[in-house]
Amino acid sequence: MTSTPGHIELERSIDSIRIGARHRTDLGDIDALAASIERQGLLQPITVTPDGILVCGARRLAALRQLGVRKLNVWVRSGISDRLTQLLAEQDDNALHKSLSPTEAATLYREVKALLAEEARHRQESSRFGAAPENRRSGGAATVAAPVTLLDGYARAQAALLVTGRRSYTTLDRISDVQRITADESVDPTIREQAQRELSAIEAGGSVASAHRRLNTQLTLAELEHLAADAAQPAGIRQASSVAAARVHAAERSVTAAELEQLAREALARVKAAPKAKGSRPAHPSASTAITSKLPTRSFVFLWNDLHDWWLRYDVAEIAAELTEEQWEQFEAALAGTLTFAERMRAQRSDVQAAAREAQAGAPS
Repeated sequence: MTSTPGHIELERSIDSIRIGARHRTDLGDIDALAASIERQGLLQPITVTPDGILVCGARRLAALRQLGVRKLNVWVRSGISDRLTQLLAEQDDNALHKSLSPTEAATLYREVKALLAEEARHRQESSRFGAAPENRRSGGAATVAAPVTLLDGYARAQAALLVTGRRSYTTLDRISDVQRITADESVDPTIREQAQRELSAIEAGGSVASAHRRLNTQLTLAELEHLAADAAQPAGIRQASSVAAARVHAAERSVTAAELEQLAREALARVKAAPKAKGSRPAHPSASTAITSKLPTRSFVFLWNDLHDWWLRYDVAEIAAELTEEQWEQFEAALAGTLTFAERMRAQRSDVQAAAREAQAGAPS
């Protein structure tokens, strides 16, 4: 047995080394690594904890097993018993030998982020209340700590930097969202299957942002369709949800993934903001919930395509007899708003056409 600062080296049987929970699922080309070890020997020892849990060297260990090696010299590191340090040691090994795949990186990122946030909270506690000698989790090192609301932001930025070398936490969070959907049994199986396909596409180099947007759109559509089919919802909510879902489906082939996601999100927001009972409607249409972002012209065209000759599809006597007061007020408000919008648009079109005629008259012949 030899000893150097930070670790000791000793002989250990391969079967006594425990792998434990690791984030790498694809070990890569073990045959090539085994051939290299057979030619040149093991250039860098495998590292384990004092109780024999592997810290780094999973690929080397697999290659040695493939070569039939029974015993080897390992480094036994002290001071790596806590989970965060083990994760960082694992990442150091990955960075030096074989990069993590996008989904492996996202899984490691989530665990490192949670541990970093927990560590930051412990430091904040010690700075607020002092480091009590009996409090083993209080380090007492911090004198000024960030507010609790900033800890998660700090943790995700640091975790992304540690795992990927970049502050790519948005990408890692998006992959994590897709992974969460595949594991959530409460989600519709069809959407879970799509999420799994999106993960496979990401592993093959596909766009993470596009995959995330497509899934968000499908989740929003599922919620709209659930509201449309929910007998416990008011008739107006069910109808609005059905129309909104149909409009989003109609736009699927003519807009970008980002535009479709926005269209679906805003449609759901409007449905949820709609009054659910008599008396909940604002006194005047101008007092209704403000919509901060406007839909594109394509959405306007889809809406009026859906409404083409709508008055020919209903029986006036039947509708008049069956509408509640609330539903009639809703129709009146929509009609008044439509007429106001039409007048404003008519005036705008007149101005635009006049400007175009002036420009044409002033153009050199």
